[in-house]
Amino acid sequence: MSAFRRPAWWSVLLTVAGALLFVRLGFWQLHRAAEKEALMRRYATAASAPLQEFDRVAASPPAQAYPRVRVTGHYLPGRVYLLDNPRHDALGGVEVYAPVELAGHARLLLADLGFLPGNGTDATPQVPPLPAGSVELEGLYVPPPGFALEMGGDALARQTAYPKKTIFLDMRQVSGDLGRPLFPRLLALDPDPAAIYERKRMPDFSSMPPSRHRAYAFQWFTFALAAVVIFLVLHRKRRSRPRAS
Repeated sequence: MSAFRRPAWWSVLLTVAGALLFVRLGFWQLHRAAEKEALMRRYATAASAPLQEFDRVAASPPAQAYPRVRVTGHYLPGRVYLLDNPRHDALGGVEVYAPVELAGHARLLLADLGFLPGNGTDATPQVPPLPAGSVELEGLYVPPPGFALEMGGDALARQTAYPKKTIFLDMRQVSGDLGRPLFPRLLALDPDPAAIYERKRMPDFSSMPPSRHRAYAFQWFTFALAAVVIFLVLHRKRRSRPRAS
């Protein structure tokens, strides 16, 4: 004799759907943790890697590696882009990007000069003038930061003076603004104690480290187990108590 009552079809469907959703969310959190750990390993490996020839990786960089390269060229005078992203620090700083023209290349290389801290006000930090003449730059050849749908269209096209500010760095918009094609990746310049910019080798995951993703995954798996347990408890037959004579 079964110890459980026959459940309604909708209760089975609801329980199964909820449990599957919680399990899926749990595995998604585990996947995000693995992605971030892999990204941290790539940066750690690249930081100590020897310099490579830029021409060998310029057009087709390795998908799972960030080559460390050296280039020689010159900055386009005055062409500076500021990434004013809410994820930046509370002082209101900006990430500064500038295109570099390389000899023998039609494409421009967008250099990430680093993070320029603010002073806690709404005023945009003062960007120092770009070096004139030929420069030799070293850094990691990394993918551009991800961007989302920017409400209102192309913010760069509506601005007439440099530096131009945006909340998402869209390489297509930068290329259109410059009227020149860009290389598919950025040159994240090496840290320099003498530079005014803050340059980090490792992405900042302090607000959501891999360990927190795993904690959320455990939480979702717990919810899935709880949904099944609650279903079983609610459909368990209650034993009838003997009547007192």
